[in-house]
Amino acid sequence: MAEHFDARETRDPAAREADLLQRLPDLIAAALTAPGWRQHLGAVDAASITSRAALARLPVLRKGDLIGLQQAAPPFGGFVPGLPSLAAFGRLFTSPGPIFEPEGRHDDPWRSGRALFAAGLRAGDVVLNTFSYHLTPGGFLLDTGARAIGCAVIPAGPGNTEQQLDIIGHLKPSAYVGTPDFLKILCDAADKAGRDISCIRRAAVSGAAFPPSLQAQIRERGIDAYQMYATADLGLIAFETPARQGMVLAEDVLLEIVRPGTGDPVPEGEVGEVVVTSFDHHHPWIRLALGDLTAVMPGASTCGRTNTRIKGWMGRADQTTKVKGMFVRPEQLAEVGRRHPELARLRLVVGRQGETDVMTLHAETASTDDSLAAAVAETLRTVTKLGGRVEFAAPGSLANDGKVIEDRRSYT
Repeated sequence: MAEHFDARETRDPAAREADLLQRLPDLIAAALTAPGWRQHLGAVDAASITSRAALARLPVLRKGDLIGLQQAAPPFGGFVPGLPSLAAFGRLFTSPGPIFEPEGRHDDPWRSGRALFAAGLRAGDVVLNTFSYHLTPGGFLLDTGARAIGCAVIPAGPGNTEQQLDIIGHLKPSAYVGTPDFLKILCDAADKAGRDISCIRRAAVSGAAFPPSLQAQIRERGIDAYQMYATADLGLIAFETPARQGMVLAEDVLLEIVRPGTGDPVPEGEVGEVVVTSFDHHHPWIRLALGDLTAVMPGASTCGRTNTRIKGWMGRADQTTKVKGMFVRPEQLAEVGRRHPELARLRLVVGRQGETDVMTLHAETASTDDSLAAAVAETLRTVTKLGGRVEFAAPGSLANDGKVIEDRRSYT
């Protein structure tokens, strides 16, 4: 069985770096044909961007800013070159924010096949894909990668646990794709119902934390699970390999780790914010700041892949956080407040209950009306696409520290 997706994964690191830098001018020139990139990058000479130092002088584009930019210049903020019509794309998605994303028509447009291959999936496998196929790109992001390497895909989506157990019993998938939380839910539901899901031997998980405690529980069930790091905007960024030594960068991705709130690269090994340049001329990203924290690891993986390794997700550089695989943003909490003027200061606390993410919205108000609490909870679900508790607090009692989202989760 082949150990690597292709020969590019084992290239000499210097050759890979030279290849990426050689391709930078053409990528930037293609981007500058789009009005959004012209406005963002300014008067830049694409031909002069041939080094990391030159790239670092360009401004970062913050993912959180895409919401306003897309609203001002629909549909994609002017960041897609040569957009004759929306029909030029295969599928069109929206993620919470909202942020709108197009999917290219070429094979495996999100490049996820590489991560699935590293997780042990091969042609002929049947994959239970529990990422959502509804509006957001998660389901198709992994669906296209699995089918590109020759797998059959069950487009299950999240939820409907009993029906999923029926499907597993009938179709016997060998692999699971989805959040680690839902994999645990499926395993527990199978135990409670006396159902056999031992056909699932491999998993590729993303979208939520996968702490050591949960890794151990999944491993005890005989499932070999690997983590992926991807975003709806640009697809696969990094992935875990059988070496279990951090996460290896995907090909066609140029990663920078910068000091949070700036575009300045940090010394190797220092924790900073993830900034990505991706080489897709259909939808280029140049210095897209994702708000995630990580650090580069020294040396190469013992699995034979020679690309840069990172430590994986180490928190958020801003207050935007990810809950059950969905981003929750301060702008969304502001929208809850606008819809309920009875509320004053808001603070969303994110924690863990067992192995599941939970949210509690603390809201200052003079009201003690239970119907208001129910209405606010429904608005929270509508705006964030996630459920959460609502607890009222007396006016002026919440901390006046400017924090709208407080993440209390621990992954140790």
